[in-house]
Amino acid sequence: CATMPIDPDDLPLKKKVTEIVLGQDLSALSEFELSARIMGMEAEIARCREQINARKATKDAAAAFFKS
Repeated sequence: CATMPIDPDDLPLKKKVTEIVLGQDLSALSEFELSARIMGMEAEIARCREQINARKATKDAAAAFFKS
């Protein structure tokens, strides 16, 4: 019973962990992984700031509407 070699393209893809855990041990991460982590966190901060601004705009619009 001869086994055929496995084609790497047929193997299931490993999922890259993209979740950022605050307080995670960073000692095992490479410089590239740390840079990618920072970029991910900066993108998430920008996303949060956009939502804060949207909520402020809604609140200000409602305040202006009810003032008049």
